[in-house]
Amino acid sequence: MTKRAARSALVIPVGDMLRRPGSVRDETRSAALDGLAVLSSAVPEGAAIEVRAHLESVNEGVVLTGSVVAPWTGECRRCLRTVVGEIDAPLLEVFEAEPTEGETRTLDGLEIDLEPVAREAVLLELPLAPLCRGDCAGLCDQCGADRNDDPGHAHEAPGDPRWSALDSLRFDE
Repeated sequence: MTKRAARSALVIPVGDMLRRPGSVRDETRSAALDGLAVLSSAVPEGAAIEVRAHLESVNEGVVLTGSVVAPWTGECRRCLRTVVGEIDAPLLEVFEAEPTEGETRTLDGLEIDLEPVAREAVLLELPLAPLCRGDCAGLCDQCGADRNDDPGHAHEAPGDPRWSALDSLRFDE
């Protein structure tokens, strides 16, 4: 067992289950995982994530189904307001003593460490470019005003610079 796994609140002992194939158990664990961030969103530092796990012992190891729930915060890609939300990412993993690379995970002695599983699931579910709402109007490209606060916000359309010399012409009637 690694030192990191020994400290993790997301380590679940499964020795008793391995001796009884077919046995099942439900576990709920919480822990704060730092460094969960993508481009424009992140899980706040110190925020607890919750792993809801349904474990089933099979001949070769343990099958985990469940979900990871985590709060997130980010910046709206259109108006730059702070956006908050919650991730509820599904989990389906198989832990084996001799894992198949890319298909199953390592069963570490008589324990499984859910931290890497939870970390991966949260990172995959974090929005890369969050929106505060689907109809966000964004910022004015000329003055930076938030068009959500003033839906009628408008500027006079600029003239075509190729015709600007004609603006100085005056006709007497």
